Amino acid sequence: MAPSPTGAFHVGLSRTALFNWLFARHHRGVFILRVEDTDRERSSDDWMRENMEAMRWLGLDWDEGPDREGPYGPYRQSLRMGGYQAALDRLLAADLAYPCYCTPAELETHRKEMQLVGKPWKYNGRCRDPHARARLKAEGRPEVIRFKMPDEGTTGWRDEIRGTIEFDNAVLDDLVIRKSDGMPTYNFAAVVDDHAMAVTHVIRGDDHISNTPRQIQMYRALGYEPPAFAHLPMVLGMDKTKLSSRHGALPILEYRNRGYLPGAVFNYIALLGWGPSADEEIFPKEELARRFELGQVGKGGSVFDPEKLLWMNGQYLHKLSPEEFFAQALPFLTEASLVPANADAAALDYARQAVELEREKARSLGEVPGLVDFIFRDPAYDPVAVEKWLAKDWVPAAFDRLESELRNGKAAWTAEGLEQLVRGCAESLGLSASKIIHPLRVAVSGRTAGPSLFHLLEVLGRERVLQRLHDSRRFLIPGGAASA
Repeated sequence: MAPSPTGAFHVGLSRTALFNWLFARHHRGVFILRVEDTDRERSSDDWMRENMEAMRWLGLDWDEGPDREGPYGPYRQSLRMGGYQAALDRLLAADLAYPCYCTPAELETHRKEMQLVGKPWKYNGRCRDPHARARLKAEGRPEVIRFKMPDEGTTGWRDEIRGTIEFDNAVLDDLVIRKSDGMPTYNFAAVVDDHAMAVTHVIRGDDHISNTPRQIQMYRALGYEPPAFAHLPMVLGMDKTKLSSRHGALPILEYRNRGYLPGAVFNYIALLGWGPSADEEIFPKEELARRFELGQVGKGGSVFDPEKLLWMNGQYLHKLSPEEFFAQALPFLTEASLVPANADAAALDYARQAVELEREKARSLGEVPGLVDFIFRDPAYDPVAVEKWLAKDWVPAAFDRLESELRNGKAAWTAEGLEQLVRGCAESLGLSASKIIHPLRVAVSGRTAGPSLFHLLEVLGRERVLQRLHDSRRFLIPGGAASA
């Protein structure tokens, strides 16, 4: 995996890294992390660290990399300049590369001229001529180095996913392989490093297909054996266009921040364009590695569905024990100011019971505070719920009886005891149980739906329930002692 540390580690990069990891683990090979940081202006150590943190969080451990030196290090391209210069000198000596002094403005003018006649851009080869080079160099222009592509014939390879791919050399231009700042370009540095690091397989996105024939020609020019190539189809949004943030895709670490489990994200991304079974969707990563076959990867783009990922994350959450779930949810409760960072045992026990009431509804840990906030804070009353269940003529008397029974403490404060108490109150008032149960739910939670009412009452405790009954009286219809 060879990320450029110029931005966040997103879903597309993660899928590429993940498929490389699966392939390496399936074949008991070596998974290499190589940081391609030759873009001096955009590369940063902060991005490199974030990329590595994202890979670690996903569970993509590497065998060799910047922090795990192996026999082919260093694993940052900015530290491998000597190898690039040696390869460049060989190409220049063999007249397979040449200096170029064309300015960006001249190249842009040529590009527009090509567009006007309906032709694709291709460098015109002006600096192939030694006399033109000498004249332009004498003007003191900046120098780049271009690789000299063959003018005739074709360049092709058998892609591990797409089968045979072939390009006419006539459409391939002399690409820049060393920039004016002395740094190698991606296409050149990758070729030199793939050979130096004994890379056997390059698995990358299909946006690199046009780079491959150029790189194959460079392998050959340097006397290297090209690796096997596999080009993965694009990850698409729900509208079948290239995936971006507007489709709901996030940087990988943002999924961690929103309470997704790494196993769920790994599992979902692994199935973007490949799947070991038509009947199963939930797999541990070791099983995915055991079953992975590069030849089974589809040729068409795979659609990233945020809702499906959220569903899958919910499946992983439901496999956690109550203790594991609460431990992972607690930081989110603290961040939402529902549980203090220094909470005592009693507060933690209350929080644990509250979370357990709504645990099965959570699809992400980030959803947990929104599911249980009414258990910690005074409820926000839904006007529709109030109108439907509190503004009824029988409710004041029912709440009077309930409050009296709850205060006298005769019933056991358990879900079972509280259910008996509520149903007994309804019977004594000649009401159906639902005519007390529904108003009581709205009184203590502010909403019409939620966890089992009687388990909720048990968790809230006597004082909170009585206080919420009292607070809800402002919504009752006028008249009678209950609304006074």
